[in-house]
Amino acid sequence: MQGDQTSVLLRPTLFSHLRLFFDLFKLRIGLVIGFTAITGLAVASGQSLPAWRVLALALAVTMASAAAGAFNQIAERDLDARMQRTRNRAFVTGRLTAGPAWVAAIAATGLAGVGLAMVALNMATAIYTFLGAFTYAVVYTMWLKRRTWWNIVIGGLAGSFAVLAGAAAASPQALQPLPLMFAIVLFLWTPPHFWSLAIAFHDDYAAAKVPMLPVVVGDARAARAVFAGCTLLVAASLVPALLGMGRLYLATAIGAGAYLLVKSAQLARAPSHRAAIANFHASLTYLALLLSAAVLDATLKV
Repeated sequence: MQGDQTSVLLRPTLFSHLRLFFDLFKLRIGLVIGFTAITGLAVASGQSLPAWRVLALALAVTMASAAAGAFNQIAERDLDARMQRTRNRAFVTGRLTAGPAWVAAIAATGLAGVGLAMVALNMATAIYTFLGAFTYAVVYTMWLKRRTWWNIVIGGLAGSFAVLAGAAAASPQALQPLPLMFAIVLFLWTPPHFWSLAIAFHDDYAAAKVPMLPVVVGDARAARAVFAGCTLLVAASLVPALLGMGRLYLATAIGAGAYLLVKSAQLARAPSHRAAIANFHASLTYLALLLSAAVLDATLKV
């Protein structure tokens, strides 16, 4: 009986530690980035990889992305403290103490991911894996976020490098048109996705003095930019069908794209917190469907 009670008491503690780890390393984003690399591998022509190397690719890119996400939380803890959405993060509340030990652990995680890519795959994959993490941790977080509304536009290259890392795992010699097009799709996806969130939390970014587009130009103009960005994104997502993707991918790109355009049009017509969050989630759904369809299409050849 006493053992059962102890087990019950320990469960919330274990869960809280797992949640802390998950949130610190932004594994929700990291897992998406890992799957993005798998998409790049699937659509590239080249050698077929055994399952363990495919898993190594996903793990390597996820680890590098996770390290960049954790570094972002250390570097931005002063901004996070001023934002309602982020003020409960571990380095803000004191659950974790920022310092050399954490910086070293985060750097080791990122280098381990890059090293795994190099050992299990090849140098080109390792370079793209490194560039993705570097773009998010240094270019976006350290150089651009506090200075310009272009921050998330250029920062969107982080996802593009993940696609190229996957493609290089199959064919490291040269960039191929199809994975390069998917890298462009990821680049175009990031700004309207993140600007939707920035519209929803406009006051947070204004309070933290972060020059996100809605803070700089207002929600109405930013919402129109989101719609324009989504339109360009959906148009670009159809190009892979001209480069060899099949009917499953094309049907998904059209259907998911239409859904995203409806949501972004609603946001552009009447910007609000609710419409912005709806478009933010719609963009996540769109990307998940598009990448899943690309992997299935390339694997099943339908």
